[in-house]
Amino acid sequence: MPPLLLILLIGLAGGIAVGLQSPLASLVSQRLGIFESVFIVHLGGALFSLIPLLVYGGGNLHRWRELPWYAVVAGIFGLVVIASVSYLIPRIGIAASITTIVAGQLIVGAVLDHFGLLGAVVKPIDPIRVIGLLIVMAGVWLTVR
Repeated sequence: MPPLLLILLIGLAGGIAVGLQSPLASLVSQRLGIFESVFIVHLGGALFSLIPLLVYGGGNLHRWRELPWYAVVAGIFGLVVIASVSYLIPRIGIAASITTIVAGQLIVGAVLDHFGLLGAVVKPIDPIRVIGLLIVMAGVWLTVR
């Protein structure tokens, strides 16, 4: 298991990336439109991920047919994320938008953990986790109101 510091740093890096991507995607959406924003964001990500793939000879990309059919549609959720931040940020601000989206992620994560869905390690929802999720929802309400 990786050291706790490494785990925290990687988690924070992901959070910082979401925190910066959201207002940038919203800016593109406000000026060009939601679908244009989704295209530009995904194109940028595809181009930057292409560089290491070219360096490593494609990596395991050739095995894409081994994936379950539902894994291939993961990109569709990027459309939903970008559309959500594009709609929310101009209306409720960046912090409230990200708080709301993170709350949605935590709820889905708790359900996936509870049932062990999509490869998640089974971690049943217990009363303490329910309290934690309720506190998060209270935080969302306080942030958005």
